[in-house]
Amino acid sequence: MKKANLKYLSLLLAATLVTAVSGCATQAPTANSGAGASPDATTAASPANPQEQTNVRVQLSFLTQSIDAPLIVAIEKGYFAEEGLNVSYERGFGNADTISKLGSGNFDMAFSDMYNALEFNQKNPNSKVIAVAITQNAAPFSIVTLKDSGINSPQDLAGKQIGAPAGDGPRKLFPLFAQEVGIDPNSVEWVTMDPKLRESFLLQGQVPAVSGFATSVLPSLFKAGRSPDDINVFYYNENGLDFYGNAILTRSAFAEENPEAVRGFIRAYIRGLQDVLKDPTAGLDTVIAADQSKLMDRTAEKARMEIALERLFITPEVEQNGLGGVDTARLEKSLQQTAEGFGLQGTPQISDVFTDEFLPPAADRQLPPASERKPLS
Repeated sequence: MKKANLKYLSLLLAATLVTAVSGCATQAPTANSGAGASPDATTAASPANPQEQTNVRVQLSFLTQSIDAPLIVAIEKGYFAEEGLNVSYERGFGNADTISKLGSGNFDMAFSDMYNALEFNQKNPNSKVIAVAITQNAAPFSIVTLKDSGINSPQDLAGKQIGAPAGDGPRKLFPLFAQEVGIDPNSVEWVTMDPKLRESFLLQGQVPAVSGFATSVLPSLFKAGRSPDDINVFYYNENGLDFYGNAILTRSAFAEENPEAVRGFIRAYIRGLQDVLKDPTAGLDTVIAADQSKLMDRTAEKARMEIALERLFITPEVEQNGLGGVDTARLEKSLQQTAEGFGLQGTPQISDVFTDEFLPPAADRQLPPASERKPLS
């Protein structure tokens, strides 16, 4: 009798252990699970059947910001999951760094610009990256000054100092900007600084002007107490350099091996972008709620979103042609200007850096009607 009881207890214990192990094996991972997870990394909610999902690792161009709302909204609303994708993302450290990490295989998709990608591809022909959809129809490249510096036009930059990080895109393209506005680029003295010090140097008067993305520089100045009336912004796309902004990039190898994943990613992202354009306040709130650091400043992020809505997301070209695509003549010209500004070899072709083969049909990429777009509040 005792032997029978012991046998029964042993079987019961074994069954309990199997159940416990099975439960642990099916438990969904947390957003930052795994060794070395970034504190700014986020993942989509675990799907009902994760075996059927394709994992897609995404890197942003910089810190998570309000202009990343389309991605985060698409994750939160399950648009990527509907496409069979389990999307996770991490912060970036600047466009050039993001492209380098994408090309090396650290990520599957990324948000960065085509122009740094063109330079990367020339230097790394066996690790080619390609833009598959444009997320910002205009680049926020700019020179920013405070009005009390006395620099009130691009021509006033002659003979002045301009601050920027060494790899800053607008800095690299400044010779072309100078050519367009009629000043000698060699008359400008560049002061190199860490990106996080750029606005501080400007505010402290250590430099009278800085180059950078308006979406980065202006919110920082507003957060520091400056108003739009205190600031001059010289946009490159208003001075002869009509560049596109950031795009969805992927490795050519990933696109060849996972074409449906790329198509699904773009479809889901565009749905998220359309939602943000309909209700930007809800998009902004979604980003703030998803911020794990809880350090986002809503006023600064609202200003960033306002710039994006007015200059990057909604343009006459997008109104006419829809989201995600390019005007070939415009892109060809900007690529030629990039080759000149970056000192690249040969005449770049659109196919070197962009393809529209993964875009949804035009009917699915239209801007929401103006009557359906709520104001940002």
